[in-house]
Amino acid sequence: MRSVADVARALDHAVLKPEFTAADLARQAAMCVAQGVGCLCVRSVDVAAAVRLVAGSPVVVASVIGFPHGAAPAEVKALEARLAVTAGARELDMVINIGALRSNTDTVVLDDIAGVVAVARPLGVFVKVILETCHLTEPEIRRACRLAEQAGADFVKTSTGFGVRASGPTGATPEAVRIMLDAVGGRLQVKASGGIRSWDEAVAYLDMGCTRLGVGDAESILAGRPTTGDY
Repeated sequence: MRSVADVARALDHAVLKPEFTAADLARQAAMCVAQGVGCLCVRSVDVAAAVRLVAGSPVVVASVIGFPHGAAPAEVKALEARLAVTAGARELDMVINIGALRSNTDTVVLDDIAGVVAVARPLGVFVKVILETCHLTEPEIRRACRLAEQAGADFVKTSTGFGVRASGPTGATPEAVRIMLDAVGGRLQVKASGGIRSWDEAVAYLDMGCTRLGVGDAESILAGRPTTGDY
């Protein structure tokens, strides 16, 4: 039986939509502090403000990198990572170069991840590699996990929550999570993200072996009520 406090600490609450304002960020940051949410995940431009808003609490600030498409040059991702860490981010959620992975140019993917890890690791900052599994086959998911491990990342993560596909789920699925857990074999942590909208779903992914969950409405999940929004 998982307690509310235990689940709260495993949540990465996302404040990532392009229309969010400074007031939205302040409101969501206050909720994270009040609810004991483990991590507040924000756009890189919002890191400094988020750090100020959660100061004095255990809430950690994460920044997304190369979000949401992962298509920026590796040098740009590394610079964005450096700026986010300088602003106070203690975790980085970077989007993999999806097109390069699907083109079988593994060296490009490896270098892309390694560039962010090189910024983060000396400072003890975690790197979570977002695979965007809705666009990948099972062999591609496994290969992406292997490359993330080879590059020195700490986590693999299912989704941005913003992936678009004509049909079918675009966030986390039990099937994708199982493939990832099997691929990393406990050597990396796994974060399920996108489409997790209930207490039962959250607990189910934790019971599978995920150590983090990306959500858009942590407050409702922790209260056991229907969530709002579409993240």
